Amino acid sequence: MELKNYLKKYFNFDHFRPGQQEAIESILGGMNTIAMLPTGTGKSLCYQLPGYLSDGQVLIISPLLSLMQDQVEQMMAMGEKRVIALNSFLTPQQKGKALEGLNHYKFIFISPEMLGLDLVVNRIKDLNISMFVVDEAHCISQWGYDFRPDYLKLGIIRKLIGEPLTLALTATATKEVRQDIAEKLLLSDWKEVVYSVDRPSISLAVERVSHFQEKIERTIELVKYLKGPGIIYFSSKKMAEQTAAYIREQGIRKVMAYHGGLDSESRILIQQQFIHGQLEVVCATSAFGMGINKENVRYVIHFHMPMQIESYLQEIGRAARDGLDSIAVLLYSPGDEQLAFQLAEGELPDHIQIERLFRFLTDRNVSYLEAKQYEEEIIAFCGFTEIQWRIGEDYLSSLEVIDYDKDKSSFINIVENRLSVKNFKIKQMLDWVHSQDCKRAEILTHFNEQLTTKPANCCTICGLDMNHYKQSEVAADEPVSNNWKQELASILLLKPFS
Repeated sequence: MELKNYLKKYFNFDHFRPGQQEAIESILGGMNTIAMLPTGTGKSLCYQLPGYLSDGQVLIISPLLSLMQDQVEQMMAMGEKRVIALNSFLTPQQKGKALEGLNHYKFIFISPEMLGLDLVVNRIKDLNISMFVVDEAHCISQWGYDFRPDYLKLGIIRKLIGEPLTLALTATATKEVRQDIAEKLLLSDWKEVVYSVDRPSISLAVERVSHFQEKIERTIELVKYLKGPGIIYFSSKKMAEQTAAYIREQGIRKVMAYHGGLDSESRILIQQQFIHGQLEVVCATSAFGMGINKENVRYVIHFHMPMQIESYLQEIGRAARDGLDSIAVLLYSPGDEQLAFQLAEGELPDHIQIERLFRFLTDRNVSYLEAKQYEEEIIAFCGFTEIQWRIGEDYLSSLEVIDYDKDKSSFINIVENRLSVKNFKIKQMLDWVHSQDCKRAEILTHFNEQLTTKPANCCTICGLDMNHYKQSEVAADEPVSNNWKQELASILLLKPFS
């Protein structure tokens, strides 16, 4: 049977989107594959269809709990019952039951943190894993915009479970990042399926404002003017909350804030409300939107400047998944880059924290392997954030022979190099904001591409008509439910939570 016939049989689609067929054919041909496909092209199909056409089970590593849950819900809504997510949403009892019956599932979504548990890895060893899928694979690369230390162990884990056929998926990875992905996953040979990062249906606007208050006022103007639904991205949880509240004060009630400080149930509720049209605007940090299947987002506003071109591209890619015209507006005020530099520095442990870490280990004669047992004490003593400790823990786990002074200096050098990379990315983003050349062409150049055809409304440099994105009429607002248990149960067609 032809591949398109299987596409119709399992998904009721008549045609593949760009890159899907090539990636699927590569996997079915037995090749490890790194696929860089544009945001919104349906990367999940690249492992779901081969999964149906292959014996064994598909293991999908996903970086975000909310993304994982959303993908599981989507598959279940399509009728697939042999799907499960192994993550911290499960109670210990649910986790034990899930591991015991893992062989009954075809698609197993799992967080990289969960794969760090020997019990879980040993259970997976007993399965017939036909495909090892790394979603958002740029997270494994130190050059990637969303580097996650937990992803670094995936290559070793892949070896431990028998080196299954591997598919690495991403929307934004330079040639350097793709090479790093292959090395970290310990791939000896692989095929790359790379499609253009250009999204012609998304117009690129950069607007300069003089100060913070003007930025707030312009944001409100845009929300009232532009046809929705839309997403506004912030680098600050507090600013996302405050702006959402301010927008509601202006009479736009179908708006909520989304960030990592919310509990998991609230995050899922907001995602589902947005997907089902009960929210018109979401004020969010960067985690929102990843993997969410909403086709009609018409605008994306960046209140804060992203920390690199790759994350900017990923975030604006939440728009225009239906192929219809949409707009991305970045608001820049002088000095915005300072917040980006501060955030980059804050993600990494500083010299004092590293000094305290090795003092703790030395004073208590703690080996590197024992450090995990003292996790709470170390975090408190050093003042680590969660991600700072994960970086420190990952470094310690890579060491064998103890030489505290040498290892401390080595860790400081690694952190300084990482910060240098982050700062370089921020400067690239700032250069793009200030550039007077075509915004679209500059992004493509960053990914070693050339712009061959400009859309009618290309960017602020080439010219675009804002009226093209204006909403025709203001829809009547309905109140947004804050009773997440009842609302979530209704949306997911489940019985109410007890």
